[in-house]
Amino acid sequence: MKPKLKILISNDDGVHAEGIHALANALKDLATIIIVAPDRNRSGASNSLTLEQPLRVNEISPQVFSVQGTPTDCVHFALNELMKDDLPDLVLSGINHGANLGDDVLYSGTVAAAMEGHFLGVQSIAFSLVGKVNFDSAALVAKKIVEQHIAQPIPTNRLLNVNIPDTDDHQELSIKVTRLGARHHAENMIKQKDPRGHDIYWLGPPGKEQDAGEGTDFYAIDKGQVSVTPLQVDLTAHESLRAMEHWFKEDGI
Repeated sequence: MKPKLKILISNDDGVHAEGIHALANALKDLATIIIVAPDRNRSGASNSLTLEQPLRVNEISPQVFSVQGTPTDCVHFALNELMKDDLPDLVLSGINHGANLGDDVLYSGTVAAAMEGHFLGVQSIAFSLVGKVNFDSAALVAKKIVEQHIAQPIPTNRLLNVNIPDTDDHQELSIKVTRLGARHHAENMIKQKDPRGHDIYWLGPPGKEQDAGEGTDFYAIDKGQVSVTPLQVDLTAHESLRAMEHWFKEDGI
């Protein structure tokens, strides 16, 4: 008999978030599930690590660990300490409460948790619900993708960013492989006064869609499709290397 899979699940909405438990519940018949997630909402934490204070970890229920840290901290702790002698078969992040489309991935703690798993050598997938209602339906879409991976492993050495429309009819959703779209610059910051009369500032709303044409994750979601975007960690602009070498030679640096 084939041994049961082991799946690590993290997120950025916190260990008590609805999305992470919907995902764990949908997958419990496929694998042993270990949840390691922040003790509170850490949305927008990106790939930040906690370096100047220790991580405090509590097992709040069997195989569910709460970490006083970022999403990246959680996956780093899980793979380098908690599960170092028996690594999981998959690292899953989410289901996020809201979309992670286009430029959002630069800031997303959800994507960062999956990226840390990928960076540490475990196939990883980030899941986000484009809304905040139908987590159970989205979890069944996630389960379908995990089952596809079990039957035929993901063919590239890439982490996947998956965005799922907020609908209760998951069976009607088709899956589209996409590229990241792009937004315009974020809107202006919002300046207010605190009760003591001091200036405070809120980040403005995200920018409107700029590159949302056919083939992008924005386009797929707009058409009611599940968007699956393969991501890579290497940020090198390889096509610019030769031009940069020439530029330095020209200036005699």
